[in-house]
Amino acid sequence: MSGPKNVAQHVLARLAQWGVHRFYGYPGDGVGGIFTALPEQEDAQFFQVRHEETAAFAACADVKYGGSPIGCCAVTSGPGAVHALNGLYDAKLDHQPVVALVGHTAQTAQGGGYYQELDLSGLFSDVAGYLAEVKDPSQVRHVVDRACRTALADRTVAVVILPSDVLEKDAVPEPPDAHGYYHTSAVPSSTITTPPADALDAAAAVLDAGEKVAILAGAGALGASGELTEVANALGAGMATALLGKGVVDERSPWVTGAIGLLGTTASWHLMRECDTLLIVGSTMPYTEYYPAPGQARAVQIDVDGTRCGIRYDTEVNLTGDAAATLSALLGRLRPREDHGWRAQVERWTSAWVEYSVQRAHAHTSALNPELVVRELSDRLPDDALLAVDCGTATSWYARDVTLHGRQYGSLSGTLLSMGGGMPYAIAAKNAHPDRPVVALVGDGAMQMNGVNELITVQRYWAQWSDPRFVVLVLSNDDLSYVSWETRGMLGEAPDPQSQAIPDVPYAQWAMLLGLDGVELRERAHIGAVWDRALAADRPFVVDAKVDKDIPLVPPHVTIQQALNTARSQLAGDPDALSIIANGVKQTVGAKARSVLGLAPKE
Repeated sequence: MSGPKNVAQHVLARLAQWGVHRFYGYPGDGVGGIFTALPEQEDAQFFQVRHEETAAFAACADVKYGGSPIGCCAVTSGPGAVHALNGLYDAKLDHQPVVALVGHTAQTAQGGGYYQELDLSGLFSDVAGYLAEVKDPSQVRHVVDRACRTALADRTVAVVILPSDVLEKDAVPEPPDAHGYYHTSAVPSSTITTPPADALDAAAAVLDAGEKVAILAGAGALGASGELTEVANALGAGMATALLGKGVVDERSPWVTGAIGLLGTTASWHLMRECDTLLIVGSTMPYTEYYPAPGQARAVQIDVDGTRCGIRYDTEVNLTGDAAATLSALLGRLRPREDHGWRAQVERWTSAWVEYSVQRAHAHTSALNPELVVRELSDRLPDDALLAVDCGTATSWYARDVTLHGRQYGSLSGTLLSMGGGMPYAIAAKNAHPDRPVVALVGDGAMQMNGVNELITVQRYWAQWSDPRFVVLVLSNDDLSYVSWETRGMLGEAPDPQSQAIPDVPYAQWAMLLGLDGVELRERAHIGAVWDRALAADRPFVVDAKVDKDIPLVPPHVTIQQALNTARSQLAGDPDALSIIANGVKQTVGAKARSVLGLAPKE
């Protein structure tokens, strides 16, 4: 294409210079100029999803899965802009660079109460780290440049508002050399690398002084697997991972205790509560009760953003820098360890948790045990699989029952914890890597929220993927079960079926109606065969697993208040009380006893 003719073409051309070539969205007249210009833009891919929320979620996830340096969604004014907010907040809270192109009422009609006219600057003022409206063609260059630069440098959301009439005006690729105009650069800024030597020395002194070192790794440690492993080995440390840091190192390593927090493991609980030194790498996991007790441990934190250091635990040394570079610089300053007793203890905690988890997954339940369904998947995941996880009980089983290693990677709406993120994330993962298998773990509540509609998107594009494997596990129990358990454990009340029960939907049949494939899974003996079939399918495949809703979500450390509240909810007339009690005994007392006695899981 020659030089851009109008503002819409100029916006896309300038974004291309920043590496933005993939766009998610849904058309509308407010942003129609962008969609008219997209087919003319070389190397531009547009994916039409079913809802603007999906577009924003997918733009965020596209970056997480390594598909694009900056995610981008294009949505229309009014309702389209409002729809996109949830996915943009996901990007903001998980610190992902996303640029949103938002159409707007024509300037000539603004202020007149026009159809779909909203105060877009007010609407996006909280979510956007950079927000600008293009009112003149000469603004395009500096507005797009600053939006992309801010999104990358601050790992945040930038919103560019584009009035529909301005999009059609003649482009001004080179603003005048005159007062009031800018000539900006499309070259990204350099990134932070390593902290100064004196700060590294101070951190090494704290870590060397510790005898029982724990590491907490989060999303900021992704890409630093080798360096993190070397530092952990040098310190003889155990390591727990925040939800977005899952898989940062090989989870089969015996010193990796697994997830931390409400969905975490007892091994991680012991690691934190018995360590004397803590190294936090790229995490601001917010559940402070799962950190070491106040004053228990000396602490060092590494984060690329210095404002996120020392906000969860009283850290002694804060290192602002890239995780891989900082860990590498720190490694040469650490003394060799001779006493490996602490790591041996950590490995015993981890082994006990793994054995307990196996027993818990094999506990017989009235319907399918969801932990067994997910654990059987984990054992079969291809080495290069990408996982997309929705929020709910699916998150729990992902955190506890999936073991990631090698090139495997999983992600989700980690801080916003929004339902409805799983399918958009899976679509983005597949667009980022069409040659790799993708598996989505979704609850039936989230599937009904947007998943059934986004299967239409999958149907539209799947034939373009070089590897057609796209598997959706629907954990179907006709209940918003995570919220039901929160109601029992936190409020001590019986869940109200009017709010918690959801309709039974034939998800696999819907997939087949769309020309995809699927199966309803009800029998325990069929779990392995169904996964083998799904992971070998020649087209996207839906596994509609009818699972037990009364499997207790047992925290790694149960407080007396949580136990009392749950017991009180049973006395409050919970219709599932008997099933919950039976499953609770099997999953806690029974599974724990069998793991302690070294008995094989019940089949």
